[in-house]
Amino acid sequence: MGTNPLPEILKLSVSERIQLVEDIWDSIAAEPDALPLTDEQQAELDRRLADAETNPGGGTPWSEVKARLLGSR
Repeated sequence: MGTNPLPEILKLSVSERIQLVEDIWDSIAAEPDALPLTDEQQAELDRRLADAETNPGGGTPWSEVKARLLGSR
């Protein structure tokens, strides 16, 4: 990137900047192989998957987690 786009980006409205961030994030998510996992990250994901398969009811439903988080305000 040859020039600094920040001054032009800051001229955008807040909603336009939010949309830009979303668009950038979507472009990153579209290329999952661009940021490969470390061995440690892959091992942790494998461990969590194995745990979820072994204990399918072991987690907490999102509705309960959300209620607990929102109730703690």
